[in-house]
Amino acid sequence: MTEKKENRMGVMPVGKLLFAMSTPMVISFLVQSLYNIVDSIFVARYSPDALAAVSLAYPIQILMIAVSVGTGVGVNALLSRSLGEGKKKKAKLTADNAILLGILASIMFALFGVLCTKLFFDSQTKSESIRQLGYSYLSVVTIFSFGLMLEVTFERILQSTGKTVFNMITQSVGAIINIILDPILIFGFFGAPKLGIAGAAIATVAGQIIAMILSFIFNMKYNEDVDIRFGTHIFIPDFGIIKQIYKVGIPSIAMQAMSTLMILGLNKILVTYSDMAVNVLGIYYKLQSFVFMPIFGLNNGMTPIVAFNYGAKNKDRIVKVLKYSFIASIVIMVIGTAIFWLFPKELMMLFNPNEEMMKLGIPALRICSLCFILAAFDVIAIATFQSLGNGMYALYASFLRQLVLILPFAYALSKISGLGAVWYSIPLAELGCAFFDIYLMKKIYKQRVANL
Repeated sequence: MTEKKENRMGVMPVGKLLFAMSTPMVISFLVQSLYNIVDSIFVARYSPDALAAVSLAYPIQILMIAVSVGTGVGVNALLSRSLGEGKKKKAKLTADNAILLGILASIMFALFGVLCTKLFFDSQTKSESIRQLGYSYLSVVTIFSFGLMLEVTFERILQSTGKTVFNMITQSVGAIINIILDPILIFGFFGAPKLGIAGAAIATVAGQIIAMILSFIFNMKYNEDVDIRFGTHIFIPDFGIIKQIYKVGIPSIAMQAMSTLMILGLNKILVTYSDMAVNVLGIYYKLQSFVFMPIFGLNNGMTPIVAFNYGAKNKDRIVKVLKYSFIASIVIMVIGTAIFWLFPKELMMLFNPNEEMMKLGIPALRICSLCFILAAFDVIAIATFQSLGNGMYALYASFLRQLVLILPFAYALSKISGLGAVWYSIPLAELGCAFFDIYLMKKIYKQRVANL
């Protein structure tokens, strides 16, 4: 059975393999993105303060996602590479240590939920109503974070062995359960208690826990390449394996956590002009996630293929995967840009905007979407760096785009030309990062691929 899977990763026509690996991930990411939009709509209809509380909790949720997904990136790259090298024992040890790291991360965030939730919200707002709602929401999400942490862990193990169709099932089921439970638990439909914002949090963790259980079952029943069995060895860390996981994982964690600082910085600049400008930025990021999710699905599909063939020293297949990935990502982003330019009013109307928000939002969506094609190149380049085991290149590229370029551009443009010019900082930062990515891609090709 292992040989059959290895043939798929190392022999199946690259275009067909990339499509087969990416399509389930694209679908599952789109469902996740849809959930984020729908979830915000339900919370906003409960009360404006509830939406404010969820927004303030978002940086902690970004950090949770950064830790889980960043660790998963390191697991994915190491596990796939180990299988490509034929080192099945090392792949098994990687999976065992990934589970241990997921458990430890969930304990860390649960302690934060118990000890630090009140301190966090007290430092964010003076509104007693928002603080109380924030306590209810964030404490549930963090204390029950084991669902998210282990869901991502089990999904990454499946993804690393080429079984991405199961991830589509688990993520879609989790997101759909979340969407269904949101209005029921928030508003008390069908005889359920009206829990308000706590209901939104319970719906979130319920979806994550069910997805975690499904992912575990799929690994146990269908993942013959990594035999997951609970035993004492799972809870004994292999620090050599953990070091290799975080060699790629820590840059990925830092890279995703940077988005928190970027959004905070942009909000500081925008709020000097109008609270509505901050709302427009939030709407843009929710909407652009729906465009970016297919690229992230492609990213997740190509990562194990590149890592596997790097381990197998198959240069031709690596080059083909990169070529097809870049072409597909550009096509997707051209479509996304067209939608933002042709239908900005309709996109804004999803969030029931007032006149001022609509006036600011329509040009902002068009300007910001100019970054899409350039950003597609950046996302695929970062996936390439991670797949080839150089997470630091990915970190450098993200640091340049999200902090070094965008915030100074935004501040300078705001002083020179006012609010309307701030939006140009987003495509300008992507343009600068694209040139840097080209340099790093050439460098890593010479270092890791050219001599295979």
